[in-house]
Amino acid sequence: MKRSALLGLFVTASMLASTSFAADKPDSLCETNIQTIENAKTQYQSSADLNGRVTASLSKAKALKAQGKYEDCVAETQQTILEIRKTSDGTNK
Repeated sequence: MKRSALLGLFVTASMLASTSFAADKPDSLCETNIQTIENAKTQYQSSADLNGRVTASLSKAKALKAQGKYEDCVAETQQTILEIRKTSDGTNK
């Protein structure tokens, strides 16, 4: 439970901070979200199903970033962060 609460706080804080600091820079927000997902690996690796979805989403986000499609990357990563957060809170089991 403590881990879920801490992850929730971390994800929320990083999303709020990244949104306010990178409002005009979607490439920075994309990179920040990718880093947030990579930092949360310990939270989603216990679920093989979620781990597979997150890995695929992370690969897609990195490809979108490489193509310069930063808004698409941000959308992909924010959805993934929300999915990780829901699962870690125990609401999506």
